[in-house]
Amino acid sequence: MKSLLRVMIGFACLDPHLHCVPSVHGEAPLLRMRELLDAGSLDEKVLSDWHTVPGDVPTRQKLVSIRVGELVPGREYRVPVRMIVPVGRKASGFHLTGGHRPASIQRDARPRGVDRELLRGGVGLVFTVVQELGSVGQAELGQAAFRRFIKTLDPRHSVQYWGWPAALIRAVTAAYAETEHFEPGKVAVTGASKNGASPSVALLHDRRMTALHSSVAPIWDSPLRLCDRTAWKNLQAANQRYVRGLQAANRRVNPRRLLNHRFLGGTFGPVYNSQAMAAGHNWDDLRRLAHRMKDHVFVARHLKTLASRNVDLCFHPGTHDFVAFDMAWGGRHHPGIPIYLRVNSGHGKSRRHPYAETDEQNKPAFLLRHFFKGVAAPLTPPSVTTRVDGQRLLVTVTFEPGSVSESGRIWWMFDRGPDGSAAYINELFPSDQWKDMTSDSKTNSWSTTIPIETGASHIDFFSNHRKTVTYRSVNYSSYRSSPYTRVSLGRN
Repeated sequence: MKSLLRVMIGFACLDPHLHCVPSVHGEAPLLRMRELLDAGSLDEKVLSDWHTVPGDVPTRQKLVSIRVGELVPGREYRVPVRMIVPVGRKASGFHLTGGHRPASIQRDARPRGVDRELLRGGVGLVFTVVQELGSVGQAELGQAAFRRFIKTLDPRHSVQYWGWPAALIRAVTAAYAETEHFEPGKVAVTGASKNGASPSVALLHDRRMTALHSSVAPIWDSPLRLCDRTAWKNLQAANQRYVRGLQAANRRVNPRRLLNHRFLGGTFGPVYNSQAMAAGHNWDDLRRLAHRMKDHVFVARHLKTLASRNVDLCFHPGTHDFVAFDMAWGGRHHPGIPIYLRVNSGHGKSRRHPYAETDEQNKPAFLLRHFFKGVAAPLTPPSVTTRVDGQRLLVTVTFEPGSVSESGRIWWMFDRGPDGSAAYINELFPSDQWKDMTSDSKTNSWSTTIPIETGASHIDFFSNHRKTVTYRSVNYSSYRSSPYTRVSLGRN
């Protein structure tokens, strides 16, 4: 009977905490949840036992080091975890973040902002470190794991595919093992870059996680990410045209950097294609790995399942991010995913557009809504319709009944480079190509007209809309974007 049960586990979720992501062609599961849920294998080392930390909201805190697992056989991967609860009560659920540094996590935390409000309301905090392994004193392990991944293309040796998501899951296991300080509740995970991508993977496998706020991280499985040959050939051709154009305009460029970006086109992070092929793999091997991983890492492939779990989602992918580099594809194929696009934002983009929002507080509003009753819901993702009328483009953004926005502003760009290209990343939305839109309360919509630039072949645009959320008499400005939209103007 026990052997039959072990077989059945490969096909169905028998534990309510497990969300099975299907394996491909009989491959072993990426994250073995029964192992990651086992508190007995954490090998916890107490660095600072439970103690009181004074503050506006006094807390009890504990710092431990836990065993995540083995990135390579015989070599364990460990991370620090700081647990924080309000004094005098158990925390019901918690806010989990991995964007901490080893040095800062060693110090007692003095939570501020929304984290302080969560503690005041009885929600705990769990901090861990999701960073390059060198930052946690395991640089040689990280290098050994990458070498083994490139040799085998086994994602179990990848810190991106396995290590960081597993660390977050193990942090949840460690916190819930502290039964005198935590009781089961909601678990919201937030972060940016690797701390936006890693929780996306963890969320798909761990039913204990109930919300994700992810910034500048992958969301969907566009052709570039799946190593589609045609998409990659088109990308390389677009980059070469872009370099030639810059050189013809006498602009100083580094062709090698523009043509061989470390991230552009990557499946779920840095591009490892050239290293893998140098190790003897071929393009079909890369494509098979990407297709094997797509159900494990891309939230967009599991929207119905996540909705059935009542998981809250919000994404800040950036308009010019080299990790979330496929906004036009995503806007066309997944217009219903809740996103916020700050114009000209992304990794390394520090020059603020003069008409970008300055009051956006999406994450606090998101967390307060998720954990506490009586907080207004955010705007639902709107729909977009367009019509070319001579030298004008008519744009209408419509919200569902009852989802009423307070503002509407649109930005646009003509002939932007294709997703994942150097031009897509480098060329910003012009400072004069924006408008405040006109509202129509009868149709719950916002509209405008955009003058079409002579000779333009296509236009990219998106709009942002505000809704004020109030908690404990404090107002928070939350924003939703329309789906990123690319419209062909039928010209060469």
